[in-house]
Amino acid sequence: MENKEHQIFGIRAIIEAVHSGKEVDKVFIQKDAQGDLMRDLMKVLKQHNINFSYVPVEKLNRLTRNNHQGAVASISPVAFHDLETLTESVLESGKIPLFLILDQLSDARNFGAIIRTAECTGVNGIIVQKQGAAPVNGDTVKTSAGAVFNVPICKVAHIKDAIFHLQACGIKTVAATEKTDDTIYDIDFTTPVAIIMGSEDRGINPSVLKITDEKAKLPMYGSISSLNVSVACGAFLYEAVRQRM
Repeated sequence: MENKEHQIFGIRAIIEAVHSGKEVDKVFIQKDAQGDLMRDLMKVLKQHNINFSYVPVEKLNRLTRNNHQGAVASISPVAFHDLETLTESVLESGKIPLFLILDQLSDARNFGAIIRTAECTGVNGIIVQKQGAAPVNGDTVKTSAGAVFNVPICKVAHIKDAIFHLQACGIKTVAATEKTDDTIYDIDFTTPVAIIMGSEDRGINPSVLKITDEKAKLPMYGSISSLNVSVACGAFLYEAVRQRM
């Protein structure tokens, strides 16, 4: 259930929130909702590239008991960072950059668990895509144990553009994927690096894999062929920590 302090309900209220610069993370729209005001809302959401999804009215009724008019918005409890500004700041700090890119990760609890590990391992910033990414909501905050307030999060229009930017800044990109013979122990994490983790069900998008600098997998010896993405992410990040100690 969403934290009520991080919600806005009603079409006009959501439109005004967007225009006023609120960090609208995601909007839930009632299926088959119609009308001029709803069309205005959809236009605003698309203009500002705000993530939205169509849901049954029962979902909206669970989110709020108020008159939602077919729309409920999730407001992020944190402010998002500009990727270029953050990258420049990290490079100027003299630290060896360690970034994390999440390609279409959709589960808020997995997101929160990853943020918690990222904070513990000194990640300089987490990069997610505006469309399709897990929201920063009450579940994210709770699962991260508050770490979400300590790790800069950047929302970008396209993951591939973010990768090209990091590469132009001299930051190597390493994709976590089983589609390689190299393991994480074959990768040099002592240089500036951005680790890319994929979605829970599909992994990293093939078009993203094509442009990464290196690929690595975790050695698997059990009968189950995959790990939860937050667990796998922790293994990658702590291998980077081990090499940098």
